[in-house]
Amino acid sequence: MAGYILRRIVSTIAVMALVGIFVFLLLRLAPGDPAAMIAGRSATEEMIAGIREQLGLNDPMPVQFMRWVRDMLGGDFGTSIFAGRPVLELISQRLEPTLSLSILTMILSVTVGVSFGIFAAWRTGGLVDRLLTAFSAFGYSVPVFVIGYFLIYFFAIKTHWLPVQGYVEIERGLGPWFEHLVLPTVALSLGFIAFIARVTRASMLEVLSEDYMRTAAAKGASSYAMLFHHALKNAGVPILTVIGISFAYLIGGVVLTETVFNIPGIGRLVVDAINNRDYPIIQSVLILTSGLYVLINLAVDLAYTLIDPRIRY
Repeated sequence: MAGYILRRIVSTIAVMALVGIFVFLLLRLAPGDPAAMIAGRSATEEMIAGIREQLGLNDPMPVQFMRWVRDMLGGDFGTSIFAGRPVLELISQRLEPTLSLSILTMILSVTVGVSFGIFAAWRTGGLVDRLLTAFSAFGYSVPVFVIGYFLIYFFAIKTHWLPVQGYVEIERGLGPWFEHLVLPTVALSLGFIAFIARVTRASMLEVLSEDYMRTAAAKGASSYAMLFHHALKNAGVPILTVIGISFAYLIGGVVLTETVFNIPGIGRLVVDAINNRDYPIIQSVLILTSGLYVLINLAVDLAYTLIDPRIRY
């Protein structure tokens, strides 16, 4: 196990190095000049050249890249070109809305998705299975922004049951905080619920057809024991995999959902940074989310051995 963890850490460092090179080149080769955007439309060529020199954009790309990596390894993720404040400070201020939305989404998605998958497999071919399969197809195929605007129209504009947009910090009360997160959480969760439910159903059906499940039934095991003690435990590896992948891909859905519901989280920060070509913010968010992605994958791989002791590295 120790050798496996060491190999994964080395591969993680290699992956992050490649991601860093890709992100740096992608932003530098994209059209547009941040110095010109900072200077404004009425700026002269001399003013733009001065800003480029001040930002270090006239240096060769390898020099810019090595300077960026050196500062980042030292904990300095740079200063926002437009806000003029440290990038980590801006990210930390936007972290609470994004974490709140992500955690609620994963709790709802895993709870409902796994439950749907188990019951659909247990009643395969029946009405419940067909309804849950149709719901999964709907949730998996409809874009987040369509669901978001639908929820806003019926539950905020028409009925006034919930706030239309915005975010309330948790320190101002759990009630207002939760009310503002209900609609974005539901909009973002539907796709993940469908994804997790379909994988759970398929994995459970495979396990339920095994001989040891028929033996357990012949011995008089209860439905609860068969589903949750025997079947779910042995079907856990693919379910855990898809949960890990879903959490890692959540950031993509968060960006769109925060935009639709006007939530001032990291997603909105990235959108604003892209519009302003604020390199330090874009680079930092991409690197941090990529690091989170590889760490989640590592944690999922290590968790396999806890679910299935037969797995050894």
